[in-house]
Amino acid sequence: MTDYGIDLSHWNRVTDFGAVRGNGISYASVKLTEGVDYIDNASVSHVNGAKGAGLHVGGYHFARDVNINAQVDHFAGQLRARGLLAPGSLAPMLDMENADLRDNGNPFVAAFITRLRAVTGIRKVLVYANSDWWTHVLRPDEWADADVFLWIARYNGQPGSPGWSHPRLALHQHTNSGVVPGIPGKVDRNATMAGYSLDHLTLGAAPAPAPAPNPSPNPAPAPTTYTVREGDTLSAIAQRNGTTWQELARTNGISNPDRIFPGQVLTLTTPAAGRFHTVRSGDTLSAIAQRNGTTWRELARLNAIADPDRIFPGQIIRLP
Repeated sequence: MTDYGIDLSHWNRVTDFGAVRGNGISYASVKLTEGVDYIDNASVSHVNGAKGAGLHVGGYHFARDVNINAQVDHFAGQLRARGLLAPGSLAPMLDMENADLRDNGNPFVAAFITRLRAVTGIRKVLVYANSDWWTHVLRPDEWADADVFLWIARYNGQPGSPGWSHPRLALHQHTNSGVVPGIPGKVDRNATMAGYSLDHLTLGAAPAPAPAPNPSPNPAPAPTTYTVREGDTLSAIAQRNGTTWQELARTNGISNPDRIFPGQVLTLTTPAAGRFHTVRSGDTLSAIAQRNGTTWRELARLNAIADPDRIFPGQIIRLP
């Protein structure tokens, strides 16, 4: 099944994100930053509006031929500020189209990805360019590992058929003059490529493995420890170790999951299989509880959820 989405910057005015969502749009990549100090002045309203409508939202950075580390740090700061490193977010995207980068585009992309992973703790990254760049400039075999996904702009009006192929090609921006209810002007529209779905492109949302036959009930978790490094986040540590940030917070008595420190030692516990629920658009904590024979209060307690009215698509809920 093809998943359809949009990308937005200050050039796009959105009047009704609910109407956007109702038109079959399930994700949005929002311009956050450019260079080392520019912040798109519509990014906050775009991110908040898209999240509020239940879209999977990610941020993107427009690259300039200036200091790479400073650009990444600027971008990462806005990703954190907008909550776009949380599970369920669309992977962050690097926008490669500035002509000054044509001569050193490949080492730039490689260094950008390495730095972004180091300072955010996330692995998945999207790299965007037009068909000319993919054909004549960028060489993804040099830097695109299994967690890098390619995004091509070719405005041929044929979603999923851009006329260029690569095993890591996941998204096709097929028009820059799309019409979407809730957006008064034209907008870029995107579609997933064959073999890829939104699950591949969202943080902490890999396709679920098939259940093992006749599993033992509630197998004992295997505890170990992890020492926090500079740039780590609780959600990133959880994702790398097959658990959830809620489980880590509960196990380690962390009341504020946004406050962990380099050198802090965390106890890791791999949760028992089959006792988690990934939040879908339209879910409520009380509905999840009812379907699983428990109460919303118990789910809030188990998952350290302070506001039971605020859960998000892609969030992983521990079940009793």
